[in-house]
Amino acid sequence: MKKVVLITGASSGIGLALCSRLLAEDDDLHLCLACRNLSKARGVRETLLASHPSAEVSIVQMDVSSLQSVIRGAEEVKQRFQRLDYLYLNAGVMPNPQLNLKAFLCSIFSRNVIHVFSTAEGLLTQNDKVTADGFQEVFETNLFGHFILIRELEPLLCHGDSPSQVIWTSSRNAKKDNFSMEDIQHTKGHEPYSSSKYAADLLNVALNRNFNQKGLYSSVTCPGLVMTNMTYGILPPFIWKLLLPVMWLLRFFANAFTMTPYNGAEALVWLFHQKPESLNPLTKYLSATTGFGTNYVESQKMDIDEDTAEKFYESLLELEKGVRITIQKSDHPS
Repeated sequence: MKKVVLITGASSGIGLALCSRLLAEDDDLHLCLACRNLSKARGVRETLLASHPSAEVSIVQMDVSSLQSVIRGAEEVKQRFQRLDYLYLNAGVMPNPQLNLKAFLCSIFSRNVIHVFSTAEGLLTQNDKVTADGFQEVFETNLFGHFILIRELEPLLCHGDSPSQVIWTSSRNAKKDNFSMEDIQHTKGHEPYSSSKYAADLLNVALNRNFNQKGLYSSVTCPGLVMTNMTYGILPPFIWKLLLPVMWLLRFFANAFTMTPYNGAEALVWLFHQKPESLNPLTKYLSATTGFGTNYVESQKMDIDEDTAEKFYESLLELEKGVRITIQKSDHPS
């Protein structure tokens, strides 16, 4: 029986590279692309099938920043499949990233220059906004929409035949200091992306605690510093032209500069081959690249308190209750 793999954010960047790499590893898959833009997804599907004609590639329309879209898409997935073997939660957003120029200039002349460049720690702020669902956009897109998707697909993920894997695209920028249990949507701060990625790390730990016995395992990865449309939007093009040669050189001193989506997908592909029950739920798996371009995976213990992870999970369940009531009212107006 073919393994079924669902990938959010599959039509560009790391998601697209992951699709190509998974089919190169095993084209006897059913790959389901969960994408906002159907026409773009169709083009991706045609390209993948041209390279791997024996593969099965399907599309489901899904925008993880819209809970109704998530629920509709999940219903479609449940109608098509009896089980899911892999769920890659890759879709994400970093809206209007702005560079803290003072912090950037200070970091260039500091001892921590490589660390700051590879994690963007303290360099980026974002202007978040509120979605139609009433949530902060970064929180809903990067975390809560995916949480609702897991909840909707639970019957397919906890099927009992063999373990299923949920695999998150997190970040080295996931910082404990930028997350607060009193403000899980990061309404008061200026680094919602970092907060949302740390929240994903917390949720990953809670999912393992609550679902391992049901055959569902969760892991988090970091793709490293990858040049995508999201990254290129941070600085003007002429600055990137100046910085890129420096960044290629920095790869000889730091393995986080994966640079390409293909390299950034290394840890995501590596997890595809692992027995999930053998993995440590408190470990983040990082894509890494040597100065000469060799890809490998390294592990890093996460700065996570398990009790905090459980409290966060419970707070998401409470949020979900409110969402269900709202959606039921909109579906059945009095």
